[in-house]
Order: sequence, then C-alpha cells, then structure tokens
Amino acid sequence: MTGRRQFLQQTGAIGAGLAATALPVRADDGSAGQSPKTVASQTARSSAAHASILPAVTLLSIRQASRSETLGIKFDDGVFDVAQASALLGTSVPSTLSQLLREGGWPQIEALVASTRTGNLSQAVVPETSITYGRLIADPGKIVCVGLNYRKHALEVGMPIPTKPVLFNKFNNALTSHNSTIRLPPREVAYKFDYETELLVVMGRHARDVGESEALDYVAGYCTANDFSARDLQLETGGQWMIGKTLDAFAPIGPYFVSAARVGDPNQLKIETRVNGEVRQSSNTSDFIFNVQQVISYVSRHFALEPGDIIYTGTPEGVIQGMPPDKRVWLKTGDRVTSTIEKLGTLSFTLG
Repeated sequence: MTGRRQFLQQTGAIGAGLAATALPVRADDGSAGQSPKTVASQTARSSAAHASILPAVTLLSIRQASRSETLGIKFDDGVFDVAQASALLGTSVPSTLSQLLREGGWPQIEALVASTRTGNLSQAVVPETSITYGRLIADPGKIVCVGLNYRKHALEVGMPIPTKPVLFNKFNNALTSHNSTIRLPPREVAYKFDYETELLVVMGRHARDVGESEALDYVAGYCTANDFSARDLQLETGGQWMIGKTLDAFAPIGPYFVSAARVGDPNQLKIETRVNGEVRQSSNTSDFIFNVQQVISYVSRHFALEPGDIIYTGTPEGVIQGMPPDKRVWLKTGDRVTSTIEKLGTLSFTLG
C-alpha cells in the first residue's frame, strides 16, 4: 500500500498546492522547463483523452450519510475522503470514479491531496473501518460479460471450449457494493443461486477496433467482482443467459479499484471464492481461454468501449453448477460469499 507522502513524491504533487492544480507532472511527459501555465493548459487538454493513465493507486467508494457515493483513496494511514477534502478547501474535483474516468481530473486530485497535507487537514483522512462502502461504479455505459472463459470451467460444466468469446450482459440495477446484502427473490422466481468470482476490467479510454498488442493501454484498472447467478433462470428458460444474471444486486464489485499501473499483468492473478469460509474456487487467470487483451480487442471490433465501461472476464472452475447434480447445494439466505483476487482485495457479500 502507499502512504500519502510516498504518493505525493511518486506523482510529483508535493508543493503543488491548489493554485496550480495541474502541476503534478511525470518526468517523461516532455514538460521539463515549461511554465506552470503551459503545463496546466496541456494537462487540461490531455486529461480526458488519457483518463486511463493513472499512477499506481488504489481507489474506493464511500457511501456518505447523505447516501451519495464518493471517491476515496486508500493509503497506509487510512482513506482520503475526496469529497470531505474538496469541501474543506472549497474546490471542485471529480467526485466519483466514473466521473474521473470520463472527464479526467487526476492532477486536480493529486493537488488536493498535497494541499490537505500542507494544511494539516487531518479530518480529510478517515479510518477505513469507519466507512460504509459505496458502489465503485454506479453508472457504466456498458456491462459486458464473458462466459465460459476458463478452460477448466468449460470442462466442468460439459461445454466445448469456445472458439470466440461468448458475450452477454448485465444491467446497472445489478450493481452493488462490497459488504452488501443481496436480497434473493421468492423461490417461485428462482432458487438455484451460484457464485462466480471474476476479474473485472475497467476501461479508461475510448476503444474501437484496437489490436491485442495495444489493448491494455486502454485499461484504467481492475476490481474483484462476482457474477452472481440464478442457474434456473439462466439455463431453464429457453437458453438465454441474461435473465439469470441481472436481477437486482447480482453484480457486486469491490472493495477496491486498483489502477493498471499497480496491477501489472492481469493474466497471472490468483483467484478464489469462499462460501461461509470454505474454499470453493481456487485458480489463476492464467487459465483464461481469451486473455484480457484478446477480449478487449474482440469486443472493440464489434462496438466501441468507453471510459467507465466494465468487462466481467469469466469465472474459473468450482461453481455449484459444475458439480454432479446430486452434490449441488445452491446458495441460500444467510450464506456469506467472499471473492478474492491477488493484488485487488477481497469482496464480501451476504445473501438475504
């Protein structure tokens, strides 16, 4: 994890202050020797076009007492509450992850951190144990999902290995946060509930017809997610998957968004699911049939991906659906599910 001073040193924001909100400059951006005014102008022009170029940072969402969901930065000594700091200093910065990715403004957030540190405004940093997590992403333009994307998972459910990514979708009503409760529908609607821990890709730039070799340049970062599913609706209602995938709160994500710069290779991450403490899935994204680059390239050949769009990349072996029929014990009210992905953290939710 990162302390605030280390964060400011890495971003170049120490001493920037609010009077120069665009001053955090990377050494390799060609700006050496330019005036602050020139640098600020160039940063403003480029921030929206390159919203995915974030430093090594971990972000989260804070559900405020007003019920708004606002951006936080995870540091060693607590969570930097962007909304609180912005209010204390009377300045305007992106207040959500979606806004940051769509509109840019990371230099302004760096400067805000620097200014609160210079002013010793300790109330802008709160213990993580004191917050209620909000939805990391509340309004993506698209939620793209990939089915059957781990070799061992395809085998366990008796399906052929796909030759092209199998795509479906969820809707925004399904989005929920870390530590949430998923309210299960009545039994007459569905009862065959199953977990699917998945690596979530968060897009940071407009991507249309991009090649595999450049696809990761369009990624802002990654999250732990669960493609919670009702198998009876998914598989017993005519063969279409969407209805079993997008009931209310069937897409928990969190607790963190970790920037691509911090994660590195997304195709070499350990992934695990536990139900009431028992390990159910334990695998690695190296078992992908189509890796992250291939998925982004394939999707972008058919339609554009925009900043803030998200991609569920599939789940590994170990789901209930993959067990012998007489061994399947579907999830039920009171069960606690935890999804863990290396470098991204553990997502937890309870069934109610």
